Amino acid sequence: MKAVVQTEYGDASVLSYSDIEIPKIRDNQCLIKAAYTSVNYADIKARNGNKGKARFPLILGLDAAGIVVEAGPDSSFSAGDRVIAFPKGGSYAEYVVANENLMYKIPDSLPFEQAAAMPTVSILSYILLHEIGQVQKSDAIVIHSAAGGVGSMLVQLAKLAGVQKIIGTVGSADKVNYVEKLGADVACTYETFTQEVLTQTNNKGANVIFDSVAGDVTSKSLDCLALYGTLVQFGNSSGLAGTFTTSDVHSSCRNIKGFSLGTTRQHDPERLAPVAKKAIQLFASNQVTLPIAQIFHLSEAAEAHKLIESRKYEGKVLLRV
Repeated sequence: MKAVVQTEYGDASVLSYSDIEIPKIRDNQCLIKAAYTSVNYADIKARNGNKGKARFPLILGLDAAGIVVEAGPDSSFSAGDRVIAFPKGGSYAEYVVANENLMYKIPDSLPFEQAAAMPTVSILSYILLHEIGQVQKSDAIVIHSAAGGVGSMLVQLAKLAGVQKIIGTVGSADKVNYVEKLGADVACTYETFTQEVLTQTNNKGANVIFDSVAGDVTSKSLDCLALYGTLVQFGNSSGLAGTFTTSDVHSSCRNIKGFSLGTTRQHDPERLAPVAKKAIQLFASNQVTLPIAQIFHLSEAAEAHKLIESRKYEGKVLLRV
């Protein structure tokens, strides 16, 4: 089968479109013929060696949508089932193996393109909004990197939940219109968001801020986080650590919460199944959707990575297998 393999850390040129053997399944696993896989910023960090030490050869990719071609004798899945999954050993490949507790059936009415766009960002966003942030309708919230995959999903889920004030931030002004069309009440750049949040909230600040950027964005977020507010930290796409002191939280009764979908997939995968079911229902009923920025063939993975790194895209980037 064809797969995108890397044998060293580096820029997009280390991604090699190669022939490798089809993986074998073990107990409680299925073999899936992938149709599409999504490209996430986490893939860039893994390619560069910024997500811990990897074992080479390495296949990147967090999620896939496709059809089950082989399942165990006692499996709840059967050959021909349409699924989304978080595969073991990467998803940039024609065939992938996934543990059954990280696979979810999808209806025939849900196109593979939308299905492939949703697993990581929709499940993560739902948990961030409803479980970690515990956002209420009366809240004012800030969603950083609102034009990205998770940001696009958070804006729509917040709108669907009837959140009173949704403020999205973007890296450049040309993405403002996109974020507002998704449902944000206000969209602004990182340079202006602190003052904009204070203006929009009568200087009270935002109740919940979702931060996947870190660096200076974290400290600026604390400058406009309300008393008793929550900063939800779930990434550091800037490559810089966000810093804060105990005085930033104790006297203002504010709190900082962290969440990682990768950690949860590894240590508490059962937590994801009910969320995946809700997310699939939302997509299948067209209550939410994810705009597709561009679809590349699997052999063009390097070009897809370059687009992600340029940050000149809106929505999700996919690989067609």
